[in-house]
Amino acid sequence: MSCGSVRTGWNFHELYLWHDTGNAATWYPPGPTIEPGEHAENPATKRRFKNLVEVSGLSDRLARIDAEPVTEEDLALFHTRDYISRIKAMSGDRGGDASYLTPFGRGSFEIACLSAGGTFAMVDAVLSGRVSNGYALVRPPGHHAEHDRGLGFCLFGNVPVAILKARKVHGMGRIATIDWDVHHGNGTQSAFYADPDVLTISIHQERLFPGDRGDRSERGEGPGEGFNLNIPLPPGSGHGAYMAAFEQAVLPALARYKPELIVVSSGFDASAIDPFGRMMLHSDSYREMARLLMQAADTLCGGRLAMSHEGGYSASYVPYCGLAVLEQLSGIRTGVADPFLDVFRNYAGQSLQPHQAAAISLASELVEKIPA
Repeated sequence: MSCGSVRTGWNFHELYLWHDTGNAATWYPPGPTIEPGEHAENPATKRRFKNLVEVSGLSDRLARIDAEPVTEEDLALFHTRDYISRIKAMSGDRGGDASYLTPFGRGSFEIACLSAGGTFAMVDAVLSGRVSNGYALVRPPGHHAEHDRGLGFCLFGNVPVAILKARKVHGMGRIATIDWDVHHGNGTQSAFYADPDVLTISIHQERLFPGDRGDRSERGEGPGEGFNLNIPLPPGSGHGAYMAAFEQAVLPALARYKPELIVVSSGFDASAIDPFGRMMLHSDSYREMARLLMQAADTLCGGRLAMSHEGGYSASYVPYCGLAVLEQLSGIRTGVADPFLDVFRNYAGQSLQPHQAAAISLASELVEKIPA
C-alpha cells in the first residue's frame, strides 16, 4: 500500500527468516557432550511477531516500507573491509562464524545486507517525511556487531550503518539512539564512542552480555566524551524500575541533547519470561516506553522516531510486546488482548525497589555531564 496519510511504517521481508544459525544447544555448537538442538536465535519469535501483526489486522493499516540491501560501501562506513570480505566469502561457501558463537549459513551475507537495508529504509522513510515513525522487523540483529567482528548473533551493525548512511544521504546533525534490549548495545556504543553527533543510550541488565561492557563509567572518549550513557539495572527489575529509568535518565538526556532523530534498538528480551534475561517487563511496559519516546520525539524532533528489531527469545511473548509497540506508534488499538499481561503485572517486585532506585540515581547523575 502507499504511505498516503499513514503515520507508521512497517518493514519485513521473508528472507530475514532464512538466515540460518544451524543447530546448537541454545548457542553452543553440538559435540560429543553437547546434544544438538535448535539455536536460540531462530526465526520463530520474528515470524510469530509478524503473524500476530497480520492476524490483528494492523499490518493492513501500516505503510509498507520496502528494503534494498545496503552495499559493501555502506557497510564500510562502520565495518572494516577485511571483516566484510571474510563474511562475504564464508557466506558464499558453506557459512561460518562471525567471531564468537555467531554462526551463519550460506547466503547470510546477502540477508544481513538486506537486514541493514531494512533499518536504513525505515530511517530514510522517517527522515523523508513519508511516515512519522516506523518499525523494521529485521533479522539478523545488529547491536552487538563491532567494526571488525560479529558478536552475540549479530553480523553487521544495522543501526550504526543506517545512521551513517543517513548522514550521507540527508546530511543529518544530532541523532540519539536508545537501546532497550536486555543486553548492552556494545556495537552501537563502539560505533559512536568518539562521536558527539550521536547520543547513545543503553538501558540493560547489568553485566549480562557482554559481561565486561555497559558500565556507567563508559561515557565516550575524545570529542564524544559525555555522549554515551549506560543505564545498567539490577537483575529482577520490572515495570517500575524501567519507568523510573526513563523519567530520571533517558528523557532528561534526550531533552538536554535535543536530537533531530531518535532511533531505537528494540529488543524484547527484558520481558518476564525471556530465557536470556532476568527482568520482568510486560507488553504494557514496552507500550509505555514507546509512548514516552514518541512524546519526546514530538517535542524535540518533529516526531521522527525509527525502531529496528534486535533480540527477544520467548516465541510466546515477543509477539504481544511487539504488537503493543506498533499499536502505540500507530495510535491504533487492534483489540487483541495480551493473555499474559495480568499474570506478569501481578509479579512481586514490579514496583521500583530501593536498590534499583539507587542504580538509576547514579545513572541520572551522568545526564548533567552530557555536553549541552
